[in-house]
Amino acid sequence: MSEETIPQTAPPVRDWPVPDLPGTEFDPVLRELMAEGPVTRISLPNGEGWAWLVTRYDDVRMVTNDPRFGREAVMDRQVTRLAPHFIPARGAVGFLDPPDHTRLRRSVAASFTARGVERVRERSRAMLDELIDAMLAQGPPADLTAAVLSPFPIAVICELMGVPAADRHGMHTWTQLILSSSHGADVSERAKQEMSAYFADLIGLRENSAGEDVTSLLGAAVGREEITLQEAVGLAVLLQIGGEAVTNNSGQLFHTLLTRPELAERLRAEPEIRPKAIDELLRWIPHRNAVGLSRIALEDVEIRGVRIRAGDAVYVSYLAANRDPEVFPDPDAIDLTRDPNPHVSFGFGPHYCPGGMLARLESELLVDALLDRVPGLRLAVAPEDVPFKKGALIRGPEALPVAW
Repeated sequence: MSEETIPQTAPPVRDWPVPDLPGTEFDPVLRELMAEGPVTRISLPNGEGWAWLVTRYDDVRMVTNDPRFGREAVMDRQVTRLAPHFIPARGAVGFLDPPDHTRLRRSVAASFTARGVERVRERSRAMLDELIDAMLAQGPPADLTAAVLSPFPIAVICELMGVPAADRHGMHTWTQLILSSSHGADVSERAKQEMSAYFADLIGLRENSAGEDVTSLLGAAVGREEITLQEAVGLAVLLQIGGEAVTNNSGQLFHTLLTRPELAERLRAEPEIRPKAIDELLRWIPHRNAVGLSRIALEDVEIRGVRIRAGDAVYVSYLAANRDPEVFPDPDAIDLTRDPNPHVSFGFGPHYCPGGMLARLESELLVDALLDRVPGLRLAVAPEDVPFKKGALIRGPEALPVAW
């Protein structure tokens, strides 16, 4: 992509260093980019070149739902990116475009519908109660992340996936190695291969299964030759890893409630507003650092007067879209009864997060259980002393020291 192919009016390329930010602070560089225009150009710490960044709500929804922007074309490109290593598996659902993407998602859709998620509600609540019982028995202080917020989503996603309880710890270890940037590409890739081999065995055993868990649905779809074993394994790995995102989201959610005790008190006093409040916290929380996966323009497209050429890389920022003042009045404020609240925290379009409904269920169970069962829950350290993850793609507290 030479400079000659760029319109002379193209915005300058902004270097985005993506530093580790304290707590739930909104990225100041992203805030500047939002102010500079609806379509800007960025360069991230890894990869090559520059990419377009789209930040307005309507434009983000357009790009993510428009077939003129594809994921598959990213496979063979060293696009500027946040992740230090980039090892997409060919055929992985995150890099597929419709119709293959649609076919693959269909195989597990039943597990992530309202009915599929309700299937694990009571078991999830029971597992959560056990974790809180153990924390209360141990007595304060405690690390809420280690005691509840980390083991709970692992247990729930394993339950939904059909992973036996004895294998949960191994799943968690693999996930951490895959998501961490500090161990290097080789360690991350080896963990991914080991998790893939595990799921290949599990799915292979379930080819004629009538079970409702994800690996049974995948096994049955492979048995009917609707998807290949390789595709099924890739999807299982993605869903398993994604299941642990709730640890970071709920870590930020409770960090917010504990550093703003008036919010927690209101949710205790008005339990009926909790579903709306959780949606608002999911909108407001900065879930990740920088941006996720890019798309490639498959033909020339104009967005708000800016010409994006075929072959250009394009990023959307869901964090920015969630703070668009045209859609969310006073977007930096937390309004626990905000309505409507069409946030895009779980994405939009064909790549919308399949686990969105499950994540909401887990957030509701956590808020209900911790606010009602531990009425004196408070931070055990000063807010600025809560350690947040460093060098991670996903943001969240490393630990959340609490007392009661």
